[in-house]
Amino acid sequence: MDFTLVIVIAVALFFDFTNGFHDTANAIATIVSTKAVPPKVAVIGAAILNFLGAFVSLHVATTIAKGIVIPEAITLNTILAGLIGAIIWNLVTWRVGLPSSSSHALIGGVIGSTVMALGVGVIQWDGVQAKVLLPSLISPFLGMAGAAVILLLIFKIVKKYSEKSIQKVFRRLQLLSGGFVAFTHGTNDAQKTMGIIVLALIAAYPSTEWDVPLWVIVSSATAMALGTYIGGWRIIQTLGEKITKLTPQQGFAAETSTAATLWLTSHYGLPVSTTHTISGSILGAGAAVNHRAVNWRVVKHILIAWVITIPSAAIIGGIAELITRLPNGTGILVLLFTVTILTIYVTRNWTREEAAQIKGLLSLLRRGRLK
Repeated sequence: MDFTLVIVIAVALFFDFTNGFHDTANAIATIVSTKAVPPKVAVIGAAILNFLGAFVSLHVATTIAKGIVIPEAITLNTILAGLIGAIIWNLVTWRVGLPSSSSHALIGGVIGSTVMALGVGVIQWDGVQAKVLLPSLISPFLGMAGAAVILLLIFKIVKKYSEKSIQKVFRRLQLLSGGFVAFTHGTNDAQKTMGIIVLALIAAYPSTEWDVPLWVIVSSATAMALGTYIGGWRIIQTLGEKITKLTPQQGFAAETSTAATLWLTSHYGLPVSTTHTISGSILGAGAAVNHRAVNWRVVKHILIAWVITIPSAAIIGGIAELITRLPNGTGILVLLFTVTILTIYVTRNWTREEAAQIKGLLSLLRRGRLK
């Protein structure tokens, strides 16, 4: 196997790991905030369900592998540069607390490196618009509307029962809805790495017809599950002790709407943002009770992240691709990438970063709770 291919696969799996690490709060924030399960149990359960969800569908993987760029034109160095652009942007936004999308970062990084290497002609712009941009813009509002409708239906069904009984029932139901979110997160997000690895295999062995091999599915699922597990331990204390509480009804509605949206988009091979979808669903659960509960400042932040993530990751990916053209450019790029990762690790301030990671969700939950 080509050594560059090995590096690309390793970096792709590291991206998958950071995706799980980056998005842990998405999967467990609501279920922990309502005390449906203890934080430790939520993290372990989310990691397991992320892993299992990766085996359900391959439609998103196919979109990433064959629907964004022309597979036959791309090279391993181009894919490597795109991955590095995505990871660096992921880590930068994680450090500053911007609710960015790992999916958008990945697609932006690959587009940027590909355009720099081969020009705009190898980008499948119709596919980018129809399967990435429009669905990712719509999914937060779909989650918002779905959560609001579900919560209003819940109010009509349970209005004759006591609040104590309702909360007891919906805490139990949250085991299903929260688990469904973690499961569909694996279904949607792990496939993006699978698609990148298949794209790398096509670049390395262009004469071979590739589906998604089992080892790619297993390794991608494992990397995401590990990222979810380790990332979860980093935020257990914050989630368990400082998070503002939703009611179980709101948590159930937000989780169910999020999971349904992710399931639907995965079925049609649409790589949408989990972060934006869960944020929209929480806003919808709050707005169903009190329209003033919608925190439009957070909506603005989501839209800003949506607008800047793809071009920002594309710029970093394009610069990374330029570095690969230098003598021993691939080695230089990997070295610079390693130094960047180590610098972020050495200069970390986990207390501040834990708060930053879920800052947006905290604000949403404050606005979304029942008054």
